[in-house]
Formats: sequence, C-alpha cells, structure tokens
Amino acid sequence: MITNKEPFMNNSPNHKGARRTPQKKEPSPASALREVRKNASQTTGGPKNDRPSFIRRLVDHWWDRLIGAVYSGSLADQTAQYSAHHAKRDYLFNSLGMGVWGALFPILTVIATHLAGAEQAGMFAMAFVIANLLQFIGNYGVRTFQVSDIDEMDSFGAYQVHRVIACALMVLVGYLYCMIRGYADEMLLICAGTFAFRAIDAVADVYEGRLQQLDKLYLSGISQIVRCASVLVVFTLALIITQSIPLASIAMAVTSLLTLLAVTIPLTLFETPRSRKWDFGEVIEIFRECFPAFIAQFLFALIEAIPKFVMEGSLSYDNQLYFNAIYFPAQGILITVSLVYKPQLVRLANIWSNPNHRKRFDLIVIAVLAGTAIYTVGNLLVTAWIGIPLTSLIYGLDFEPYRQAQYLMIVAGGMSAAIDFLYQIITVLRQQEKATSAYGIAFAFVTLASFALVNVMGFDGAVWAYFSVMAVLLVLLVIQYVRARLHPREY
Repeated sequence: MITNKEPFMNNSPNHKGARRTPQKKEPSPASALREVRKNASQTTGGPKNDRPSFIRRLVDHWWDRLIGAVYSGSLADQTAQYSAHHAKRDYLFNSLGMGVWGALFPILTVIATHLAGAEQAGMFAMAFVIANLLQFIGNYGVRTFQVSDIDEMDSFGAYQVHRVIACALMVLVGYLYCMIRGYADEMLLICAGTFAFRAIDAVADVYEGRLQQLDKLYLSGISQIVRCASVLVVFTLALIITQSIPLASIAMAVTSLLTLLAVTIPLTLFETPRSRKWDFGEVIEIFRECFPAFIAQFLFALIEAIPKFVMEGSLSYDNQLYFNAIYFPAQGILITVSLVYKPQLVRLANIWSNPNHRKRFDLIVIAVLAGTAIYTVGNLLVTAWIGIPLTSLIYGLDFEPYRQAQYLMIVAGGMSAAIDFLYQIITVLRQQEKATSAYGIAFAFVTLASFALVNVMGFDGAVWAYFSVMAVLLVLLVIQYVRARLHPREY
C-alpha cells in the first residue's frame, strides 16, 4: 500500500504535531463488537470473572484496532500504541523472528517428507531453493540501506514502489525459469506457490524495515513470527487434508498474503508516521545505490545453489531432500553467528571510524572468526555423536550413508558463516567492490566444479563442490580483507 506521508514527527500525545485518532460522535464498530462480546458473555451464564486467554485478548484487541481504523477511513492516521527504543526487546524478538524464519524451510521439508514421501518432498525442497534465490531479486539488498536512512533522504513511499517493481521482476524471472526448465503439472504448481510465498515475504520486508528504521525492530520480529507460524500451521493442515504438496504450497502463499494484509501492513502504518510524497527519481536512486549489494548477495546465494541446480539435471528429486537435510544444520551455524555480530555492525563502524581504535577493530574481527571456528568444531562433535541418528529419526529415513557428507557440510557451514562476516566487515570498510570480485571468481569455480564432480561422483560430487567453493571463497575474502585493511578508505 503506497501512502502519501508527511515528514517524521514525534508520536507523543503532548507533541504539537502528534497524530491523534479522530474523535467520533457515534460508537465505532470496534466498540460495538466489544459490547456484543460482553452481552454474549453475560447471556451464557458463565462466571463473570472468567477471562479469555492472553492470545485471545491480543487477537481481539488487534481486530478491534483494525476495524476501528477501517471505520475511520485511514490506517496511517491512527495513534501509535507501541513505544520505540527497547534494545533488549528488539534483540529478543528480532532473534526469535529470524530463528523462526530460518527454521521454516527445514520444518516444512520434514513435514513434507513424512506426509508426502521423499520424492515429493524433494520437489518441494527444489522449488523452495529456487524461491529463496529469487527472493534476493525481490529484496534487492535494500534492507540495510533503508534502515540506515535515518534522515529519510528517500521517502518510505519510494521504498514501497521500488519493492513492488523488484518483486514483479522476481516473479517474471521465476516464470521464465519455469518455462525454460519445462516444469509442468505438480512441479509448476509447487513453484507457483513457493515463488508467491517468497515474493510476499519480500514485500513484507520493506514494511518490517520501516519499523526497524523507526527503532521498533521488535515489532518487525513479531510480524515475522506471525507470518511464519501461520504458514507452518496452514501448510501442515492443508497437506494432511489434501495429501497434495501443490495445494499445500498454494495455501502457504495465500496465508502469507493474508498475514501481510491483516498484520504487517496495518502494524507498520499504525506505528510509523506518514512519509512525505515520493517521486520516481528516488526509486531510481534506490535501484542505483543498492545494485552493488544486490549483486554480491545474489551471487553468494547463487554460489550456494549451483550444486543443487546441477543435481536437478542429473539425479532424482529425493537427492534434493537428502542434500538439504544435511545442509540445514550447516546453515544453522551461519544464522547463529550472524545473530551475534549483526546487531553490533553500527558499533563496529564507529570503532573503525576512530583511527586510534583500529587495533581494537582487528581484535574483534579475529575474535569473531575464532568464535566461529570453535562453534563449528562444537557442531561437528555433536554431529558425530548424535547428529546422524537424530536426522534419521526426524526425517524417518536412513542418513548413515551420508555421514561423511554431513561432516563436510558442517565445516562448509562454518566457512559460510565466516564468509558472511568478512563481507559485512569489508562493507564497513567501504570497499565492498573487492568482495563482489571475489564472489564472481567463486561463481565461475563452483559452476565448473559442480558439473565435473556431480557427473563423476553423483550426490557426493555436489557436496564436495559446495565444500570446495566455500574454501576458495573464504581464502579470497581473507585476502581482500587484508588488502582493504592495509589500504583503508576513510569515511
């Protein structure tokens, strides 16, 4: 929803420019609903001191607020009810939101495996891999640029328009890919559902970025939790009822759209001030400024996905399931490590900006890399102890033949976490073009390695290709970091 907003203003009730809910002479539908509930409660004969559950009260409150806003004729003119500047709350709910978001794909894959079998689950996993890659087009690397635009040099309306265009491009690329691959029937429907779900997720990201920009990151995390939890429940129920992965995928997309319209967009418009009028020049500027970040992030995602794409052309879809099953724990390392350092990136930038603190900056970089290595070794030990039997139990399949592949994937996951961290650090040093060149070299390497190894070694070849490219990319980024550190570019 594109809103015509005014410049930022304090939302405090005592502020001269604060927004206030228009006063009404007659009861609103929200008040009428509360009165109906009260009367219904009294006529049931139940105890008057019985209170509905916390979740029920929260849902009722949100519904009343939403209906009241619709009745008043504007979502954006409502008074904000949630305060900003809650660091602990931001950290908690952002971590929960990212955790739920990161766990959604693995959990859905497990559910699909148990309810539809390895082949169908493999098709779903492949479609989700493509959708995850396409989402980088929809997001276009804008989130960090948007939330750091504290002075609102570009209006929120411009960010919304940009995101709609980027997501339209994402859907178009997805459609062309399906046509080129010749997908039909079940696979085409599964791709339609997963692509739509990720496109809606990308649209939601610009609204959640607006909440973070106004220092209400915890609301962004709550929005993510609601969307992912709703999708998980509906996908599971749809699969149980229909026994159809394609229909469950479509239900997943519809549910995501409903949460966007009923929760994410209203929450953002309720809790943030109106944006000023946007112009197309701002949209073009966002495309131009974020292009380097988009290329780097898209290339990294493509590098991770190339072995899976090569497998699709040579091996059956159940191999996709096995590959992703041993890939998820490795990605868990990246997610965990990023949750530790990403909230501190602004602090790291401030440390780097002071020439007297450069040695301290280096020590922090070394400490994070060392911590990543230790955490990876810990994951490797746990995997060797109970990891394989636990994975077999979760999926209901025998993963013992994939023990060596799992070890390689865990180490690759640790290298992936270190790569992501080094990219962020090189960006802090304002020399991200060095990282982009490293990603280009790694992309060429993984493409050649995947075709060669998969055709010779099959499934194990895909794992070795992924492991090898992570090692190559890590070495390249260490070299580029040293170059950037020895020849700093001042702010």
